[in-house]
Amino acid sequence: LKWAQDHCMQWHYIAPGRPMQNGFVESFNGRMRDELLNETVFTSMAQARAVIATWVADYNTTRPHSALGYQTPAAHAAKLKAMGPASPPLRGSEPGPIAQTAPHGVTSPKALLTAG
Repeated sequence: LKWAQDHCMQWHYIAPGRPMQNGFVESFNGRMRDELLNETVFTSMAQARAVIATWVADYNTTRPHSALGYQTPAAHAAKLKAMGPASPPLRGSEPGPIAQTAPHGVTSPKALLTAG
């Protein structure tokens, strides 16, 4: 909340009972639960941290993702890096920001609510 306030960002909560409002996180949480948490008995915090770190590293680097055309994130990142700097997006090709920045000079949460 402090970071959002310092950067004049509006804070939006996911509505109760509406997990589809953040599908990426729900997808990740479901996979982690099904593939790791439901299958592993942790005997200590150190072991839990090590096992989870290994799973996350695999998920983020070596596992193909359908959203990346079934490439691994590492391969996709290398492909993007090889392409060089991105050209400006075509108008309408990318979604706009979810939250708008606060009006210039407005920094307090109360002022943000008042500003709309």
